[in-house]
Amino acid sequence: MAQVSPLPSSLTEAPLSSVQARLSLKDSVTVTISSARQKVAQSVGVCLAVFLYSSFHYSYMPNAAFSAPLHYYFRTDCESPSSFLCSYPVANISLMRNKKHVLTFGQSYQITLQLEMPESPVNQELGMFMIRTTCFSQSGQVSSSARSTRQMLSTSSTRSSILRYRSDLLRTLGTLFFLPAFLIGAAEQKQVLEVELFSDYTDDPYAPSINAVIEILSDKVQIYSSQLYIHAHFTGLRYLLFYYPVTSALVGVSSNFIFLTILFILSYVRLLWRVKQQGAAEPLSGSQNDVTNNQQVDNVAAGTGTGQ
Repeated sequence: MAQVSPLPSSLTEAPLSSVQARLSLKDSVTVTISSARQKVAQSVGVCLAVFLYSSFHYSYMPNAAFSAPLHYYFRTDCESPSSFLCSYPVANISLMRNKKHVLTFGQSYQITLQLEMPESPVNQELGMFMIRTTCFSQSGQVSSSARSTRQMLSTSSTRSSILRYRSDLLRTLGTLFFLPAFLIGAAEQKQVLEVELFSDYTDDPYAPSINAVIEILSDKVQIYSSQLYIHAHFTGLRYLLFYYPVTSALVGVSSNFIFLTILFILSYVRLLWRVKQQGAAEPLSGSQNDVTNNQQVDNVAAGTGTGQ
């Protein structure tokens, strides 16, 4: 009998090597796709966590500060020649910006008035004066404050609420010393007063303030400019979010990412459980069909035997 000669080793090794190359290529492609899916899922989770934290921060944190210039109006048609003004200077400022309330409900604020006043003889002789502040809502008056500038000595940033006294000699020496700056306009003979109108003002959620009226109760006061400052006093979670923004952002984004990861894992486990239950139910229904078919065959065979 003729013997079949064995194939060369090079021919047998070539298919094996090609199969191994295909398998290794398939494995590498599978690993690459799975790693890409994992990275995409992580990126989507991080983006979603950042979006949730940003949305919470934007909706929960109010504006930390608000400032606006004040423009006073008054009457000048008085009959008495000794009066400079016929009425008290009054400024009306809106507490709305872009149809939104400047003051957040439940948040306490410090409202301060800054006055830039010249060192004129009229202001030097003026002495103490009162500043009255009234906040209004759409339904009427919300609250009012009438403070003496001297009474703000303990809470205001200035030690005195009136222009600080300087003798004639001191003013003359100061004028001579700063004369070049005065001539070129780099300095002015003025003083800046800060008056705390409200130390802990909280807006009413049922009647929010929409404007404030500030009235200076003196008809001889002289003012260069005036500015209203509103600063928020943060406590609790808002304090942490404002003064520790980086730490709060890391904690918030990490918490959201962990929560989303747990939610995704639970959803995935539930999906696998459903698929497993469906897979276990399909063989059971197939076996029941086989039993039913066998019973039908037996019945037919029994009927045929009885007929014979």
